[in-house]
Amino acid sequence: MSVDPAPPRLPEPPFRRPQTFGGVVYIAVVAMALIGLVIVVAGPWRTGVIWLGSGLLVAAVTRLGLSEHAAGMLRVRRKWSDVLMLTVAGIALVVLAIVVPNQPGV
Repeated sequence: MSVDPAPPRLPEPPFRRPQTFGGVVYIAVVAMALIGLVIVVAGPWRTGVIWLGSGLLVAAVTRLGLSEHAAGMLRVRRKWSDVLMLTVAGIALVVLAIVVPNQPGV
């Protein structure tokens, strides 16, 4: 009686592709945040903060439109809670970047 050994398992890759559309949008939002931070460090901070706020607003709109399962990594709490927090934070960053006055000598 011969028992076939199980085939050797390959190691899992360090990065797995997102399984849902929400996961893809999540990666896009993280990319927008990184771009915004790089812009802030490079100098034009208003533009960078607007990138950060815009990323949060993209996440809010996407979270609003997707089902619970399709939201993927965008789903943290209940839909209304996620959308409300992302929207408030996104609008606050964009408005503050526009409203804060220039400082003389800076």
